[in-house]
Amino acid sequence: MIDFERLDRKVAGAMARWGTESLRISLGGIFIWFGLLKPLGLSPAEPLVKATAAWLPLLTPSHWLAVIGIWEVIIGVSFLIPRTIRLAIALLGMQMIGTFMPLVLLPEVTFRPDGAPLVPTMEGQYIIKNLLIISAALVVGGTVRRRGTPG
Repeated sequence: MIDFERLDRKVAGAMARWGTESLRISLGGIFIWFGLLKPLGLSPAEPLVKATAAWLPLLTPSHWLAVIGIWEVIIGVSFLIPRTIRLAIALLGMQMIGTFMPLVLLPEVTFRPDGAPLVPTMEGQYIIKNLLIISAALVVGGTVRRRGTPG
């Protein structure tokens, strides 16, 4: 007969051991992957990023796209190196401000045009899901003061 209590303890223990580490590695990998797509002109987010960047001074939208892509790669690499998690969190915090800008600057792109309240378009959903990334970063960031954690 299966001892479900024992099995549950083992599964929960494995999740506790590997959950935060897998979040850290996932954040790193995803930021590197998606960040590299931007300067290479391969990102499906390019039109949204450029439309948002058109509101920003100093650089052209194409230059902003490259800067944001490189910024994301640096965030990703910083998550993969335990000693630089604090840097990753700081850079991610600044990046997320820009990520949420289209919700305010481009509501016609990020919310349904028929006036349905709080119904995001695919682009809007793409942005709003970043709340999950922020939450994952908070979990990973919460480990930087633990004994045995570098940094």
